Amino acid sequence: MSTYTALTKATYKANVRDVATVFFTFAFPLVFLVVFGTIFRGQEVGDTGHGYVDFIASGVLAWGMASAALFGVAFTLMQWRNDDLLRLIRLSPASFGSVIGARYTIALALGLAQVVLFIGVAVSPFFGMRVGPQPWLVVPAVVAGVTAFMAIGVIIGSVANTPEAVAAISNCVVVPMAFLSGSFLPLDMMPDWLQSFSKVLPLRYLNDATAYSLVGAGDAGDYLTALAVLLGFSAVFLAIGAKVFRWTRES
Repeated sequence: MSTYTALTKATYKANVRDVATVFFTFAFPLVFLVVFGTIFRGQEVGDTGHGYVDFIASGVLAWGMASAALFGVAFTLMQWRNDDLLRLIRLSPASFGSVIGARYTIALALGLAQVVLFIGVAVSPFFGMRVGPQPWLVVPAVVAGVTAFMAIGVIIGSVANTPEAVAAISNCVVVPMAFLSGSFLPLDMMPDWLQSFSKVLPLRYLNDATAYSLVGAGDAGDYLTALAVLLGFSAVFLAIGAKVFRWTRES
């Protein structure tokens, strides 16, 4: 068995056995869907032909995927380093790529599972989300989005040494970004300057890619731009993550 395979299996088992992880990965985003879906139920977004729930559902889903990818890798790296697991892994033929690749595989699987569960609930008669003609395009969006936010998680998990520090830094990144990127509130409800500011936030582009693929919001150009920007963020954050990554607390 390769190091990558062993690490992937270990990560999978750790996620499945952790009730809190399962809840915050799958159930917590659904709570936000219920709250915001109920608030904006039946309302239309201007003359777009889309209801607010179409944008809110795709936005909350994007936030859920981003949060799961970021928190998952950040907590894993911090905990493995504190438990000396990373030091032991380093003594094997494992590389930085094997460690991150194993966590990345699980993050992608969780992201796709989130999409299936979330859309299954969002299209119910109560919420009435209308899926667009090309829902399969959400797969590249998941890949690009999970990559970008997992890379941020690598940075946080490398610099934070306690669960409290990981939670504090991660929440300071994800929660404001969710409100400023249109995950919880449609961007057209925000002032122009805030809409412009959202363009420097990676979650804005995951929202755009998810909305286009699932409900047909925007156009193909916006979708491709969103994917390209997310991949650009991924490259930058992964480069930083590789630079600050630590096998032990002392290194």
